[in-house]
Amino acid sequence: MTTTPFHNEPFLDFQLPANKSAMEAALAKVKSQFGKTYPLLINGKAVTTESVLPSTNPARISEVIGSVCQATRQHIEEALEVATRRFEDWRYTSAELRATYLFKAAAVIRRDKLEWAAWQVYEAGKNWAEADGDVAEAIDFLEYYGREMLRYGEGTPLVPLPGEYNRQLYIPLGVGVIIPPWNFPLAIMVGMTTSAIVTGNTVLLKPSPNTSVIAARFVQMMHDIGLPDGVINFVPGPPEEIGDFMVDHPKTRFVSFTGSKAVGLRISERAAKTASGQRWMKRVIAEMGGKDGIVVDEHADLELAATDIVSSAFGFQGQKCSAASRAILHKKVYDEIVERVVEKTKALKMGPPEQNFYNGPVIEQKSVDKIMRYIEIGKSEANLLVGGERGPSEGYYIQPTVFADAKRGQKIMCEEIFGPVLAMYRADNFEDALDTFNDTEYGLTGSVYSYNRAHLEQARDRMHCGNLYFNRKCTGALVGVHPFGGFHMSGTDSKAGGPDYLLQFMQAKVVSERF
Repeated sequence: MTTTPFHNEPFLDFQLPANKSAMEAALAKVKSQFGKTYPLLINGKAVTTESVLPSTNPARISEVIGSVCQATRQHIEEALEVATRRFEDWRYTSAELRATYLFKAAAVIRRDKLEWAAWQVYEAGKNWAEADGDVAEAIDFLEYYGREMLRYGEGTPLVPLPGEYNRQLYIPLGVGVIIPPWNFPLAIMVGMTTSAIVTGNTVLLKPSPNTSVIAARFVQMMHDIGLPDGVINFVPGPPEEIGDFMVDHPKTRFVSFTGSKAVGLRISERAAKTASGQRWMKRVIAEMGGKDGIVVDEHADLELAATDIVSSAFGFQGQKCSAASRAILHKKVYDEIVERVVEKTKALKMGPPEQNFYNGPVIEQKSVDKIMRYIEIGKSEANLLVGGERGPSEGYYIQPTVFADAKRGQKIMCEEIFGPVLAMYRADNFEDALDTFNDTEYGLTGSVYSYNRAHLEQARDRMHCGNLYFNRKCTGALVGVHPFGGFHMSGTDSKAGGPDYLLQFMQAKVVSERF
């Protein structure tokens, strides 16, 4: 199969009247589809259940986006059996055929890009640019992983040996469980699911309860483009009912998870135990969050640094595992950067994502409770400069919050908050800044703002994170450009959207023939 070189999907400019009008039309169209009930999909068949879970708009809590049927353990047992049977033929389909389904899906999503974005505005609380970026990333994953599978389908050349023909091939693992997060409800869900199936595996997809409608619509779209029944089985359900059951099951070959540290560690622990009848060591691919920071040296563009700190900290309300929740500033520029960050934070506008306010709600009440607890902790640990309160009462709003004069070892400097909270630290020197950056159990993203080449090289060696950026923000990784994944408690450093990612869903097989 011949393909064009991969390129990232361009973002839309909503300042252009045509794009603004088109997005407003998409929002109206999507809103007219609220209230539907979405079934499970097992072996290509819709399965309705008595138990359904409503998905609500976090900006307007009383507004129901849709209701999603909930799987029981019996449904999981059936889906695992179906996926196991389907694997026996799907595994032998060609790399070209499997990649074709991804390219078809990319074309369909690209055609309906604004509608996919509108669903995220309502169900996830994203502003228009964040929603468009999420859709673009989903398209990128489909296009990139399809091309990567074509590359792996050719095998890997080995050292020649006279009298033998040797090949290294890549074969799939088996049946996988896909557990994506709510914060990138299309992009990460699509990337995790399709990377597994394009490599020849079959899967059970259990989306986040907060954004199950988007996942349901994606699975239905894959069914509509002709993906064989049973390759993706859609099984949303309560984690306490089906989560451990799926991970523990002897038919489960691998688990791909993105979410909290606590859940990721639980999955890793349970997957390491061998169940009765299990014939393999289960593989876990996990992304588990971060406590990311931006270091600003005395030799830096202060306006650029301040702008990017605010963008990295408060974009999508800080609900990104890559979000900057710490600003680590050289003492010579500390006061000026703090002043600029405070000014820019105060200028942010909060309101309904449907109306394209920059800051919308956080995802749910549990998030509100957690974030507000950390804000109270922050008030006792540092100096509150901006925010610290709830926003409009009709949704899960929290004001962008900035703390100054934080100290190393404090909770707001070490623990993941996953909300619009920024702690600012005064570093005595560049070495202190690097040590402070590393003083956390996470290691996902970080940025350094400096025009001192020696300091940048020092940071390259000493800052311990999976994605390190110089003179640019620590969010906004692009597929193929910035393979994404972190160290320590940030997960297994899977490097999503990179040239090694698909290897995690395959195993290498060497075939040697003497002639």
